[in-house]
Amino acid sequence: MISLGCPKNLVDSEVMLGLSEQAGHQLTPNAADADVVIVNTCAFIDRAKKESVDTILEAAELKKSGACRRLIVTGCLAERYRDELREQIPEIDAILGTGEVPRIVEALSSAESVGSVSPLHFHRNPRTNGHLPLNGRDALPDYLYDADTPRLLSTPKHYAYLKVAEGCDYKCAFCIIPRLRGPYRSRPADSIVREARALAARGVRELILISQDSTFYGIDRGERDGLAALLRALNQVDGLEWIRVLYLYPTTVSGAVIDAIGSCDKVVKYIDLPLQHASDPVLKRMRRPGTRSTYERLLQQIRSRIPDVALRSTFIVGFPGETDADVDELSAFIHTVGFDHLGVFTYSHEEGTAAGELDDDVPGPVKRERRERLMREQKRLVRSNHKQRIGTRVRVLIDGPSSDHEWVLRGRLSTQAPEIDPQVFLTECDPAQLATGSIVDAEIVAARDYDLVARPLL
Repeated sequence: MISLGCPKNLVDSEVMLGLSEQAGHQLTPNAADADVVIVNTCAFIDRAKKESVDTILEAAELKKSGACRRLIVTGCLAERYRDELREQIPEIDAILGTGEVPRIVEALSSAESVGSVSPLHFHRNPRTNGHLPLNGRDALPDYLYDADTPRLLSTPKHYAYLKVAEGCDYKCAFCIIPRLRGPYRSRPADSIVREARALAARGVRELILISQDSTFYGIDRGERDGLAALLRALNQVDGLEWIRVLYLYPTTVSGAVIDAIGSCDKVVKYIDLPLQHASDPVLKRMRRPGTRSTYERLLQQIRSRIPDVALRSTFIVGFPGETDADVDELSAFIHTVGFDHLGVFTYSHEEGTAAGELDDDVPGPVKRERRERLMREQKRLVRSNHKQRIGTRVRVLIDGPSSDHEWVLRGRLSTQAPEIDPQVFLTECDPAQLATGSIVDAEIVAARDYDLVARPLL
């Protein structure tokens, strides 16, 4: 299995692996030895699509040079370009979209070509809002796994992602996800809690809740403040140490959710709030609800009710019509707020989106310069904040050995998410005495741009 894209896609990969293992198939870490290669693809932006296509073509070569007899393509690229993939890469034996995860065993077992795994008959969904899904279908995916679905975890054993919902109901102008993943649909809380208990029993200490908009959780089921209630229930699960929530939407962050994050001892004080921009004209063209002033009020409320909270956000530069003045306003907003973690991305013109019908009028070099400017400013802010942290005592979750040196370990603070945020490097320690997945007291002694350096206090 080669899994590309976001953690939400990774969970789908883990479910497919679990179903495959349950059916008697064996996973091999060496693609050259595999009888079947599965590529679970991403198609969010151009760069992700290119990576997916390149990976499929590399896997197709294994049918000539390796043991591979069957190539299966799944995920968002398969959902978006099923017919094109079938036509242009004949080495592909089966194609499964985002709603066809349970059919992986059928795809593995079929002895024939792609035609033997017939297109899934999706349920018609009235929430297409007049827009036909890609590939000409008149319905959207509606698959959602549950606590009884087998999963083969691919993350380190001490942390795991848990998908609380699937799909999205928003109509952001730059985003294709609603058409690739279908409408928003929450899992029942009891299913999530049962899965959390099972993961804790397997040694998971950090649980990371994910969906396209985690604060929308339960609203589609008529549940008010569903995420707040869910966090309080998960806070009671034995064995868990940290509970982290990713992808909070600014207009669905309620006071109850803020209070739950602030008061539950296992829920880390970490808010991941992708805002995308801070210039009101750009936000309006992006079809994002809210304004700079409403965002500032929300962030002030969060900081006042959750002391020492870490704020993370992502922004897009180069959206059609964005001016230098818009970027100046975004820069001022970022400086005023002082985010702990920040990601800035250049706009990618995507077919099938509302923005795809606009002129892509910001040149590529200008997009890149705007991104680099904001990241330079963020680096200066982080450096200043890190200097103030030297000498402070922290708790560090050990993720494993570092590639830098045999006597250095990688770890994270509760205010740092895996893969997307900076790390803490533990020095002056014997790795044999500090197990991966353990949480240790440490003192911050230095900083490396975004990363921190600490020594354990044993």
